[in-house]
This record gives sequence, C-alpha cells and structure tokens, in this order.
Amino acid sequence: MFKLVTILWNSFKMALGELKNNKLRTFLSLFGITIGIFCIIGVLATVDSLEQKVQNDIKSWGGNTVYIDKWQYGQNEGGTYPWWKYINRPAPKNEEVELIRQRSHLAQYISHFLSNSATLTYKEYSLSGVGVYGVSEDYDNIQTIEIIPGGRYIADGEFRRGLPVIVIGHTIATDLVGNADRAAGKEVKVNGKKAFIAGVIKKQGQSFGGGFDYDNCIILSFRFYATMFNVNQQGFGGNNFIMVKAKDNVSSTMLVEDLRGVMRQVRRLSPRDEDNFALNDINQFSEQVGSFFGIVNQAGWAIAGLSLIVGAFGVANIMFVTVRERTSQIGLKKAIGAKKRTILTEFLIESAFLCVVGGLIGLVLVWLLTLLLSSVMPFPIVIAPNIIILAFIICVILGVISGIIPAFIAAKMNPVKAIRTT
Repeated sequence: MFKLVTILWNSFKMALGELKNNKLRTFLSLFGITIGIFCIIGVLATVDSLEQKVQNDIKSWGGNTVYIDKWQYGQNEGGTYPWWKYINRPAPKNEEVELIRQRSHLAQYISHFLSNSATLTYKEYSLSGVGVYGVSEDYDNIQTIEIIPGGRYIADGEFRRGLPVIVIGHTIATDLVGNADRAAGKEVKVNGKKAFIAGVIKKQGQSFGGGFDYDNCIILSFRFYATMFNVNQQGFGGNNFIMVKAKDNVSSTMLVEDLRGVMRQVRRLSPRDEDNFALNDINQFSEQVGSFFGIVNQAGWAIAGLSLIVGAFGVANIMFVTVRERTSQIGLKKAIGAKKRTILTEFLIESAFLCVVGGLIGLVLVWLLTLLLSSVMPFPIVIAPNIIILAFIICVILGVISGIIPAFIAAKMNPVKAIRTT
C-alpha cells in the first residue's frame, strides 16, 4: 500500500513538473481533451436537462392517460390518412363521459375537456384572449392543479350545478387583480358573465411540451362553459377531447384496447365500420421524446469523439517527449532496483493525470456555460453527477491508452544504455 502511494505521489509530482516546465506545449496538447470533454459534458447536460423539461411537461398531460379525440396526435394530416376523415368525425360529447365510466372496467378517472378564449374583466381592467378550459369532474384527479394558499378548487356541487365559479392562472391573476395572493374571492366577468374566483393556480412556468398553459388560463365547469360556447364544435384543433386515466397497475396499452371496444359500443359502430375516434396514448409521446434525444446524444458523442482522438494523440506526444527527456532518470531508477511495472505504472498514472487536468478545464468551461444559459433559457441546465463521473472515467481511460506505448518503451529500457544517454 505504501509503495502504491509512493508511485502515485511521484507520478503526480512529475505531471505537475511537466505542466510547470512546458506550459504552452502541455496546454496545446491537452486542448483537444478539454474540447472533447467540453463537448461531451455540454451536450449531455443540455440534452438531459431539456429532455427532463419536456418529459415533465408531457407528464403534466396526465400519467398513464389516454386522450379520446377526433384527431390522431402526431400524425401528418396530409400523409397516408386523409385529413377530411378526421374533420368529419363527430366531436366528443359530455354524455359519452358517463357512458365510458359505466362500461370501462380499466378507467379510474374520466373528464371532458374543451378550450376556447374569452375576455376577462375585473372592475375597469380587462384582458382579452384569455384561455378558457371547460372541464368536468375528475379533471383535478388527472391533472395536477395546485391552488395557492387562501383559495380552493371548484367543488363537486359547483360542477354538477354549473355555478359560475372559476380558478385562474397565476399570471392572469397578477395582471388582472395586481396581486395573485389576493385574487381569490374576487368577482370578475367572463365574456360579460359574472363569475367568482375560487382560487389561483400555483405558478407553473413555460411549457415546452405543449399542452396546458395554466399560468394564462381560467378553469371552469363544463356546464358553466356551455353557457358561453358551443360544446359540439367540429372545427380544427385538439380543443375538445375526453381524458381517461387508467386504474393502478393497468398499463395505458391495456386501457387503449379497453376504450376502443367501449367507444365502438358508445358510437354504435358495426364490425365493418372504421373507428370514428382516436385514442392517443400519452406514454407513447414520452417514448418518442426519449428516442429523439437519444439520437441527439449520439450525435454529440460523435462530435466529441473526434476531439478526444485529437487530444489523445496530443497526450501521447507529450509522453513520448517526456520519456525521451527522462531517459537517464529511468535508467538510474532501474539500476537501483525499480521494476518494469513500477516504471510502467508511473508513466500511465502521469498520462491519466494529464488527461484529467484537461477534463477538469473542460468541466469548468461547461459549468460557466450552464450558468450563462440557465440565466437566459426557460429551464435550468444541470450537470448531473453521473455525467461528471463519466467524464472522469473517459479521461482516465484515454490517458492510459495515450500513454501505454511510451510507458512500455520506458519500462523496457536497458538501464546501462539509458544512463549513458544525455
């Protein structure tokens, strides 16, 4: 153990000496390692952070949830399936929610969702183009709706009777009332109809995954929504659908098959009729996102790999020069009893240490970059511990590979000839 520590310490001192005595040469040789590690950590950290943000946004649509819609999400309307077949499909109706609840054995929560825009007025202040979400019961069991202290969500009785009770987004509350914490209990008008603010939704932030913008919307019951808008609209868009969440231990794939049979019964389709509805599995979007970011990561690895190869040749060049400069020292060590494996280990450790130094410089540069990007982007960029560990392992392996040939040359030197070398 003491001998190993001695070898490590000597290798460390030699590497530091190399850095001090040949600063420019060492820096230029390690530059490739620095750029390679910078690319790897930078790409992995940025892509992982962005993927985490998008995946969280997709999860906000509802975990293990299927959307029953007239439109097939993600499919090109001008592709293999004619767009006119979609637009001619019947829009989901609120009556179908109860029928699905009665006939589906795998559904836990079911809610109708419609969206539109309206003008929101409070005293002399007015906001136009505000997103309006008309929902039925169970919506808050499928979506995560956090109400800030001092307010509440819409009660079940208010849903059943269609009372003019709403919850509003944090940004809307701030812009309209001036203080989101004081918005609960206020009376506003939605397209001229009086409504009572029951609560304010906790600030969510910008979403990359599409879906719901809870900061800039109001949520109200389906029955109150129906007094202002046409609930059987047949136009373009995904603003009229039914959300179905599976029971515990039931996969979304199983729920899709269950709902297919249920919806065909509800729509009274014969065995020869095509489905006039679409079943959109949210979990599939998450898998597609994961596959896309996997490809992006591979591209980042390819770019970084070229830099690492260049850096490896630079470190190998340093080690060849170092062996040549220390030939007499190597001969003296072997003459007084140093074994081949000791010489080999010292040079391999020194080579690995040089690569780690280059990697640390790259890591510092990435850290500075994350601070800059996090201040201007709508999501934080985080360097995960596993990425740092991966970078360290890459540096060590690359250092060993780069120094293996020079180290073997040093270990095999004849001590007599080496001592005589000037």
